[in-house]
Amino acid sequence: MKNELIERLSDKSAVIGVVGLGYVGLPLLLRYNEVGYKVVGFDIDQEKVDSLNKGESYIEHISHEATKKASENGFEATTDFRRASELDALILCVPTPLNKYREPDLSFVISTVESLSPYFRKGQILSLESTTYPGTTDEELRPRIEDRQFEIGVDFFLVYSPEREDPGNAEFTTQKIPKVCGGYSSSCQEVGVALYNQIIDRIVPVSSTRAAEMTKLLENIHRAVNIGLVNEMKIVSDKMGVDIHEVIQAAATKPFGFVAYHPGPGLGGHCIPIDPFYLTWKAREYGLHTRFIELAGEVNSSMPRLCYFKNNCCPKRA
Repeated sequence: MKNELIERLSDKSAVIGVVGLGYVGLPLLLRYNEVGYKVVGFDIDQEKVDSLNKGESYIEHISHEATKKASENGFEATTDFRRASELDALILCVPTPLNKYREPDLSFVISTVESLSPYFRKGQILSLESTTYPGTTDEELRPRIEDRQFEIGVDFFLVYSPEREDPGNAEFTTQKIPKVCGGYSSSCQEVGVALYNQIIDRIVPVSSTRAAEMTKLLENIHRAVNIGLVNEMKIVSDKMGVDIHEVIQAAATKPFGFVAYHPGPGLGGHCIPIDPFYLTWKAREYGLHTRFIELAGEVNSSMPRLCYFKNNCCPKRA
């Protein structure tokens, strides 16, 4: 069964389903459509589905021309999760926010899997791309698949492959951003690589779904911590009468061991303000307190109270 699925993925006869048609899912399905796969997009938002079926885009950096071309090439969107049985691959790109207690909210992931699972069949692969804590794929998705009496790695395949979209960045498109992929088993890993290697230039296999989940968190925590550091340096520099931007420019001339980050009014977007707290929450299960990560969060969240453009807190943009 594994070899048959890999063959279908490799010769592009497989049917691909992308669930969640936002800034991650839509570019992904357009890329699959572009290289010749039949693709079905799923979303619970009927307006999004209707727009796509008319060839219209609702995401600023994705053109109407791109969605219209996909529609002409056979792409279709639907709210009918029963159609999951038609697919060879299902890729989940649904939100993973925090609740009001800064705890992971997996309700979108879990409700999506539970809506799809009655229509799972043998010979499919399920890939989760939503950012989450290490263990989610194993602890939340695996049992729901096994409840259908499938044997993962034998007649059903499960991987985690974190999204790395940078919306609107023409230099780093879906095709060009290396794709990390971790399988529940070695056979899952093989199928996961086959799922992605026709549409992305470089696949980066890792040893497990947990390693892939942790990779995504490290990427975003690295940014959050370094932003917190430079924000704190900004506060100290102001008190000392030093121009932090001059300091950053000078430090950046060092050809090794330094990456330039710039201060600003905290953090925006969906990923960087949220993702680090997925790890701090999970670490508590192991009796650990991730003080460094939480301190960076405190510094960044305090910046709106301290940062004023009139004091040149943020660098001016040309």
